[in-house]
Amino acid sequence: MTAPRFVFLDPDGLMGREWLYVIVRAPTGVVYQQQYGGTACRQGSAEGFLVPVHGSDALDLLRELFERDLRGAGTGGRPLSPPHRDRLDAALAEVVHWACDGTEEHPGSLAVDEDALGELDEAWIPVRTPDGPGLLVWCNSD
Repeated sequence: MTAPRFVFLDPDGLMGREWLYVIVRAPTGVVYQQQYGGTACRQGSAEGFLVPVHGSDALDLLRELFERDLRGAGTGGRPLSPPHRDRLDAALAEVVHWACDGTEEHPGSLAVDEDALGELDEAWIPVRTPDGPGLLVWCNSD
């Protein structure tokens, strides 16, 4: 068995703040690492494959929610209040995730993965995708 390969997303900050990816969980041998949780500076990792997604309005909504309303310190493992959860769901509805079966591409939507709510934090949102469970990640605000 080959040792896993590790990829740290944006280790030097050169990607800027305008990126949004989904790490679709799958046994690929590639482990993506990400700093998340705002000023809490948590470190997460997930094995899978990386899918660039589009959602500039979603990214603005996510930043507003986590950086302004939740004050950039992450969730600290606490669940989101119902109004905050509604805003998160609205932001996810703006993200387009293209899935491909090898011959055709199909746009799909994201939804919070209710089975992994304990992981939810700024720049680390467990989601359900057309390709299966994953994590929506973006540039951490710390």
